[in-house]
Amino acid sequence: MIKGFKEFILRGNVIDLAVAVVIGAAFTLIVTAIVNGLINPLIAMVFNASSLDAVGWTVTSLDGETEVFFGFGMILGAIINFVAVAVVVYFVFVYPMNIWKERAAAKAGIAEEEASDLPTEQELLVQIRDLLATQPRA
Repeated sequence: MIKGFKEFILRGNVIDLAVAVVIGAAFTLIVTAIVNGLINPLIAMVFNASSLDAVGWTVTSLDGETEVFFGFGMILGAIINFVAVAVVVYFVFVYPMNIWKERAAAKAGIAEEEASDLPTEQELLVQIRDLLATQPRA
């Protein structure tokens, strides 16, 4: 049991995932600071509010005495934060990694055209199934 756990931990994808989580958290803090310090105040200026959290509307409840605030500014801020994080992750991690993989494939002599000519995993499984079906059973 301990040996299996050791093999699991020492696999490369577990270490890669841990690094990705740490780097993602660090980038999230940076992007959140940029959004809160630069983008949210600009949007708050457009809506003439002191903060993006103050953007919304107030509605009187059905009893006529209580007021309820619907703050769509907070939702807008969360959406902007998510999109900003996604853009940073794509252009800092995903896009360069895709270019690196293409270059590595080109160096290995495997072009995308050649790779697309290869059968898919599903096609290979169908061929194996058909071959097994033609063999006599013991």
